This record gives sequence, C-alpha cells and structure tokens, in this order.
Amino acid sequence: MGTVTIEAARVADDELCAALVRLVPQLSSSAPPPTLDELRRIVDSPATTLFIARDDAGLVVGSLTLALFSVPTGVRAWIEDVVVDESARGAGAGAALVRAALSSAEASGARTVDLTSRPQREEANRLYQRLGFEQRHTNVYRYEL
Repeated sequence: MGTVTIEAARVADDELCAALVRLVPQLSSSAPPPTLDELRRIVDSPATTLFIARDDAGLVVGSLTLALFSVPTGVRAWIEDVVVDESARGAGAGAALVRAALSSAEASGARTVDLTSRPQREEANRLYQRLGFEQRHTNVYRYEL
C-alpha cells in the first residue's frame, strides 16, 4: 500500500456501508456493522465525525469516530471504534486517522482527547503511546442496559 488519504465522511452511502460491513467485524465480534440508516445518523450528527482512510485505489481501508460534546467544564473529545483493515495494517492508516481526529478536536476547542483500548490490542496500544497518548490511572465503569 502506498499513500493513505484521510477524509471526514460527508455522505453515508452504499460504498461506505459496505466498507464498515467489512471493517467492523475486525474490531468487534459482538457488535454488528451499522445499517445504512444507522450510518446516516452517525455521519449527519453534529456530535460525531466519521473519519475514513482510503488507499491509493480509493478503497476504504480504515475508519475512526470522533465524538465531541460540551459539558460545563469544557469541550470533550473521545475517539471510538478505530479499525484498519488487516490487509492495510502497518502502513500508517491508523496513525493518519488518529492525527486527523486530534487536529479536528483541537480546532473544535477540546484540550484533551480520550480513548480506551483493550490490553490485548497490543499494536493499537503501541500506536497510541507513540502518538503521545498517556495511560491514565482511572476507573472506567460500564453499566449494561
């Protein structure tokens, strides 16, 4: 793979939906890929930006979702669902996606960007550390609905 191009998805279409049908199972074995309607809600939401990585041929080889929201203490930024196709890993798509999200978050007034990553995702964790993320010692809680 040569160069990678990063863009914010502006339209949820069949091509993007098919790409996520291919990518999401590489990220999660329990979450189904979004339907076209769900994808439209993500792309159209003012709170989220879906970044996509394209290879030289224009194929979507990765994606990342940046969530931005305001709270009384400022603008919060959160990176979710970072995934790069197995065939394109190690070529810089993940780093390019994260850098695009960081730039967008900064331009939106966020002072920090948070993300979580399972410890088993060793390559992803190394990437985040290499890009300057620092592991926080905090409790992350989840409530199942």
